Amino acid sequence: MAHEAVFTVDYPTPEAARHVQRSVQIEAGDIEGDRTRAAVDRDGETLSVTIEAADLIALRAGINTWASLVEVAERCSGATE
Repeated sequence: MAHEAVFTVDYPTPEAARHVQRSVQIEAGDIEGDRTRAAVDRDGETLSVTIEAADLIALRAGINTWASLVEVAERCSGATE
């Protein structure tokens, strides 16, 4: 893929980061298409989402999708409280 974006989020505890990781990681294989793919990784309290895309439009769409997924997972798990 020609373009890549990585965003990271730091949580108060490794457990909080793990809750969000588990919530969104299953989506990585399910919502990929011909133009984008994503990977979710965690190192302690830090969650990283890497989005690769064939073009900038697909990259922007991928960033928006994954940012929304992480935000919903945070709210549902109480990870940011």
